Amino acid sequence: MKHKAKANPVYLVGIALLCVYLFWGGTYVGMKIAIETMPPFLMAGIRFFAAGAVLYVIARFSGAKRPAGSEWRSSAIVGALLLLGGNGLVAWSEQRVSSSIASLIVAAVPVWMMLFGWLSRSGKRPNTGVIAGIVLGLLGIAVLVFQPGQRDDGTATDLIGIITLLAASLSWAAGSMYSRSARMPDSPLMSTAAQMLTGGALLLVFSYFTGDWSKMDIPAISPRSYAALGYLIVFGSIIGYTAYIWLLKNADAALVSTYAFVNPVVAVFLGWLLAGEQLSVNTLTAAVIIIAAVVLVTIFRSRAVPVSKEQGTGQVNVKNKSPLRSSLPK
Repeated sequence: MKHKAKANPVYLVGIALLCVYLFWGGTYVGMKIAIETMPPFLMAGIRFFAAGAVLYVIARFSGAKRPAGSEWRSSAIVGALLLLGGNGLVAWSEQRVSSSIASLIVAAVPVWMMLFGWLSRSGKRPNTGVIAGIVLGLLGIAVLVFQPGQRDDGTATDLIGIITLLAASLSWAAGSMYSRSARMPDSPLMSTAAQMLTGGALLLVFSYFTGDWSKMDIPAISPRSYAALGYLIVFGSIIGYTAYIWLLKNADAALVSTYAFVNPVVAVFLGWLLAGEQLSVNTLTAAVIIIAAVVLVTIFRSRAVPVSKEQGTGQVNVKNKSPLRSSLPK
């Protein structure tokens, strides 16, 4: 019985990690398929508002308090940066860029966060390992941007798509850094729900002004896109975030942070397998470089910053308990 008691937590940690690895890694190809017959910003708004509503109900039944006015305001700011400026732009960019390239550029968010921290007034000079990670990250993105040639469908080296992804990454990094000092709900689940509800609402409003509502042709939406949207809501947002929050409480922070460089590997593989995306030598080279950069930043940053203050790659602050990730738009 004693052995069984020790084995169960390890078993559950493994399942939760697989959920985070696979479900979050699959969100990139999920968005790619969903926007085949759905406008991108409207799709993202429906996804996050629906997921946020479900998580809000779960959080309330779990005993979490309703967010105060100031917490809703902070959640709206974080939601605007992470979900509207981050996820929404990623969904839009995937009309022009493959999900594989999108996942790789977004994977570099921890690099931008470290760079922002370094350049801030109170920022301290990062150690050699982190600097190497920042340089590698920039190099990897350069390899993606300056690929020779272009596919007929424009999804390999579309410059507008890549610039949009960089803007999304910067927005996500800014939102992640703001969430560290913002007043958020004490419950990590409620914090996530509030950010999804406000971010989803902002996406729905923004999608009206981009013309997404007039472009939405419900009879023309394919079963494939409906399935992808369902996947994003249930597995990508609800189950994925719940598993991540559970891991933060029941697993080592260094282990949990490995999702930051596993997700893009999963995303690249699923993009090839499910969306038929061709992987060029440049894309594979960039994948290796960017993932190595994230590994360096994650490892050397965790050595410089006590785990008790900040966990993983910087997207969860124990004080604010804001569980939205810094790498993605999962």
